[in-house]
Amino acid sequence: MIPESGNRFSEKIMRIEIGDYGMNANGHLVTTLEQLEALYGEAKPASLAKEIDYINASYRKLIEAAPFVAVATGGPEGLHCSPKGDASGFVRILDEKTLAIPDRPGNNRIDGFRNILRDPRIALLFLIPGVGETLRVNGRASISIDPELMQSFAVNGKLPRCVLIVHVESIYFHCSKAIVRAKLWDPATQIDRKSLPSTGTIIAELSQGKLGGETYDRELPERVKAQLY
Repeated sequence: MIPESGNRFSEKIMRIEIGDYGMNANGHLVTTLEQLEALYGEAKPASLAKEIDYINASYRKLIEAAPFVAVATGGPEGLHCSPKGDASGFVRILDEKTLAIPDRPGNNRIDGFRNILRDPRIALLFLIPGVGETLRVNGRASISIDPELMQSFAVNGKLPRCVLIVHVESIYFHCSKAIVRAKLWDPATQIDRKSLPSTGTIIAELSQGKLGGETYDRELPERVKAQLY
């Protein structure tokens, strides 16, 4: 489908198959490290100095303040990025090289966990409401069902399904430019949820009416509340 905007460049891109675009982009693709480094220049000293291989006191405070983390993994079926959220500090620091993330009830797709069993590499991105800086962690993960560890994460007597153990290999904060440009924490930019398709509407559309719909939307708030933990 060609964009209605009439933008000629967008139309050109849309008409080219993804596989063909890499071969026929009139020499306008960056395909080598030399090209990439020439395009961006050298990394700023501060951006390199902030990367370490352990959790120091400052990074500990950021992790403990974060109620949300995006978890990225990769495996034979592809890449996946999953949101994880709970009360601030829900990601526990076991020691300066190790994090523990409880996995609460979800959709049971377990895409990320399938990946980890085949490829333990993992990346985390922590967000803190009202704070521009984000925190990035790269490392390797394992899946624990240790009874004592799981019990320590119990909420209202309910245990997590498992606990994701992340062995930190690199950690560093990211500057606030992206958050500032997005005005992510600005109340004036908040979107009215009703202006977008509802969850039930999207599911009904994708399942050709077999799932979702108005009943799904009507029951969703109570279902979410009952299945948080």
